[in-house]
Amino acid sequence: MDKPTMHMLSVERSGETRKLTQYVAATAAAIGAVIGGTILAWTSPALPHLQPMVNGTNVTIVNGTINGTLINSLNQTADFLLDTKDSGLVSSILAIGAAIAALPVGMLAQRAGRRVTILLLSIPFMINWLLTIFANGAGMLIAARFFAGLGTGGICVAAPMYIGEIAETSIRGSLGAFFQLFLTVGILFTFVVGAYTHWRTLSIISAVLPPLLVIVFWWMPETPQYLLGKNRRRDAEKSLRWLRGPDADLSSELEDMQKEVDNASRQSASIRTMLSNRATLMAFICSLGLMFFQQFSGINAVIFYTNNIFQSAGSNIPPHIATIIVGVVQTIATFISSLLVERAGRKLLLLQSCIIMGITLIILGIYFKLQVDGYNVATLGWIPLVCLVLFIISFSLGFGPIPWMMMAELFPVEMRGTASGISVIMNWCLVFIVTLCFPIMKDAIGIYSCFWFFAAFMIVCTFFVFFLIPETKGKTVSQIQAILAGKRT
Repeated sequence: MDKPTMHMLSVERSGETRKLTQYVAATAAAIGAVIGGTILAWTSPALPHLQPMVNGTNVTIVNGTINGTLINSLNQTADFLLDTKDSGLVSSILAIGAAIAALPVGMLAQRAGRRVTILLLSIPFMINWLLTIFANGAGMLIAARFFAGLGTGGICVAAPMYIGEIAETSIRGSLGAFFQLFLTVGILFTFVVGAYTHWRTLSIISAVLPPLLVIVFWWMPETPQYLLGKNRRRDAEKSLRWLRGPDADLSSELEDMQKEVDNASRQSASIRTMLSNRATLMAFICSLGLMFFQQFSGINAVIFYTNNIFQSAGSNIPPHIATIIVGVVQTIATFISSLLVERAGRKLLLLQSCIIMGITLIILGIYFKLQVDGYNVATLGWIPLVCLVLFIISFSLGFGPIPWMMMAELFPVEMRGTASGISVIMNWCLVFIVTLCFPIMKDAIGIYSCFWFFAAFMIVCTFFVFFLIPETKGKTVSQIQAILAGKRT
């Protein structure tokens, strides 16, 4: 090889970016998602310990008695018990706290920075675990879950925003999937530890994570986009140098970022302005639509009915083991999504998700309808089990991680905090509605009708994704905005 060629190769190598530091920063931010996952899953192993048991079966308390039996006469080892109303509040107040926190946290991220916001969110996380560990009654647990909601709703805004802004275009999708991936890791961790420990022990172990977030994330840089928006170009260059490596050529990327920030700064970040601009209006429609269909995919219905599906398959696997199996499948599939998203693209993964979930929901509905009508379906027990696995895999490849990822991709820098906050509020309000209404629907119209109800939404979702969702793979913020505005790139 001649000298000029060798020189050209050395120049090319010197201009390469270092992706390892971007993965490190994304992982540090995603510790917040692990905490969110532990909080979301906590009630699954913990609440059975806090509800009274008769002959090994959980029962509900009404007006201090169970079928006329005083609570204190039952064989119960818990320090205190939760009645039906308190159990419902412990489960549901999380969504209320998350919805309340989302918009203020988005605004805080715009003013104080993404890094500072994530660090501050360790405070409500820690308050939650301290109140839980020392809880002596329902009141402290309900307060703990409210603080848990504040932290979880906040991290759903701040972490995807941070990860989306530190990543270069070529790996933005892979890093964007980190939030949902680490969320499932936190859920699986809680399912495994909670299956074999007391709920206080589980809480003590989980309380290690908020300090870990501070210790690890403290050393990560602020996002270059935020620093440019605050006219701190030198700090932005320093941050980008840390993220891209000492040999990377930053000039073009920094100039592109500056243009995007300048364009965004000329626009008002008010909601009225966002809705009057075609690009941001379409971004809102896409982001809110993805959040809506994520919750109306039936994911909560399928997870809720996991034990029944395992029983229909003739399995005698204990419920906590079945839950762990689902958690493992979900984590592995989300990890695969992070590998595929930059190759297959967002739109294809979303399409496969709504189509496969819709088909599996229809089949589940048919199976349980036949079962209710008295048909002998014992030999077909494997069908709902296969549908369960396919549904979880499909959701984890598409509608699990991608709505969070695209929430950070679709909006310009100056509007990202407010817009993300609104999207997260929508998501958590839907979580509350679906969680509240699903048991009522199940009793009123039957589980099979519930599956068909969610399948209908997946049919509509297929058209929504096909016609409205842009492919953002490999595109810059300005290119995505041009597509949303109806311009060719």
